[in-house]
Amino acid sequence: MITVTVEDAQARLPELLDGLTPGEAVLITRAGKPVAKMVSEPPWGAPVAGRCKGMLTILAEDDDHLADFAEYME
Repeated sequence: MITVTVEDAQARLPELLDGLTPGEAVLITRAGKPVAKMVSEPPWGAPVAGRCKGMLTILAEDDDHLADFAEYME
């Protein structure tokens, strides 16, 4: 996590944003105390339930490959 003062964040905001990797955070402090945290989003945005619905097709007659996973499917 990167820690910067409010003044430094104001002066370097574009540089801070461009330097963040997905999930990395910048802690912004004032008088040595945390006042805000800026966290980058993954490139695809926040997780959404059902986003991949319809992207996977499982064939009913193709159960042979599932034999190795039988203990997990009970």
